[in-house]
Formats: sequence, structure tokens, C-alpha cells
Amino acid sequence: MIGVFDSGVGGLSVFKELRKALPRERYVYFCDNAHCPYGTKSQQYIIDRAEAITKFLMDKGCNIIVVACNTATAAAIAHLRSHYPDFPFVGIEPAVKLAAAVTSKKVIGTLATAGTLSGEKYALALNRLPADIKVVEHIGEGFVELVENGKFEGPEVEEVIKKSLNPLLEAGADVIVLGCTHYPFLSPAIEKIAGENVTVIDPAPAVARRTKDILPSSDGIYGFEYYASGSPATLEKLLETLE
Repeated sequence: MIGVFDSGVGGLSVFKELRKALPRERYVYFCDNAHCPYGTKSQQYIIDRAEAITKFLMDKGCNIIVVACNTATAAAIAHLRSHYPDFPFVGIEPAVKLAAAVTSKKVIGTLATAGTLSGEKYALALNRLPADIKVVEHIGEGFVELVENGKFEGPEVEEVIKKSLNPLLEAGADVIVLGCTHYPFLSPAIEKIAGENVTVIDPAPAVARRTKDILPSSDGIYGFEYYASGSPATLEKLLETLE
């Protein structure tokens, strides 16, 4: 059984890709929206939440957990792996390596939360890039809140996106990396503003492939259940679109 968790509904962008890669598996999704967003929280706060959710998913019978949240991966996955050394965890981080292979202008833009941009995993990923690659960054201010409130398109959404995306475009970025699992739900609006000459990268498919590679043996039973620490309304709305 595969456990998946995020600070809110954003991890459903990862769950969607997991289900494509592994359709005949059982899933438990935990939406921690009562504590969302994680991006403004302290590392210890996020570790505590990740620990509590991990125990919940283990009690449900999960034998692998996907941390479908960039901020939680940055803040807590090392802690989880050290405390449960024999248990498989899959994290997520901004796909700057892939972006470096795609860019023609040698300029990559990263949209992410403050917690992700300041994390060690992101710093290590940047250090592995070729020296001629320039990376510009911006916090996706208000992006998570839009998605958690079920707002994915329209003038209000585009105005919020422009404030964070335009600085990256003005810096010459021709590839935009989505560094938060909430952001893919805004991809149509992001792509519209960015224009057809800019590539937008979602790391979720890579997470699904990694999960498939290390998945423990399956019991052959498949299905899905979900839980939310806050209101399940937006979660249920988005789940309907994934059917």
C-alpha cells in the first residue's frame, strides 16, 4: 500500500502520476490542510507534522510513503529516513537538472516556497548544475492559497501568478520549474502567461517512476482512501477531476 501526503491538496498532482504508473495499487492520501501552508512554518514544525502523518500512514498499513510536498521533503525527509531506516520514502525536489538539459538560453526559473528554496536538497541540486547555467528564483506568493481555495483560472489567478512569474521571465528564463506540488494545478494559467516559447516542468512523473522502481511487493489489491486534517471540500472537488 502506498501512502502519499502533502500539506494540502497539491500532492494530488503527484498522486495522479503515481496512479498512471501504478494503477493496480492501494493508496492512502493524507491532506494536512489544517496546517497548510508548510512554506512559512519552521523546520521543526514540519518535522513534527511529517512524523505524525508517517505514523498514521504506517498504522494504515502503508509499506512505502511518498512525501508529495517539496517543503516537507526539504525539511523532514532526512529525519524520517534516519528514524525509519528500513522503510522506503520517496521525496520530491525541483527538477533543475532536467531543466538544465532543456534550456536553450541557459537560464532556468524556479517557482517554489521559501522552505524549498532555502532547503539543503535544493542547494545540492543547484551545485550539480553546469557552471554556465543561471538559475533565478521566486516564491510563488499566494499560489498555494489559490489551489487550496479551488481557484485555478481567471483574472484573479492570473494577477497573482504574474507577480511571481514575471521576474523570472524578465530575467530571461525559458524553462520554469514548478517547485511545489500545488503549482501544477495552476499550469494552464502559468503556461498562458509564460507564452509558447517557455517550457514548464512538473517533477511529478519522475517521482512516480522512482516509486515504481523501489515499490515493495504488492498484495494485488487496489483502491484508494483519503483523509484530511481540515475540511475535505477542495480535496473531494479535485479528486472528481482525476477520475
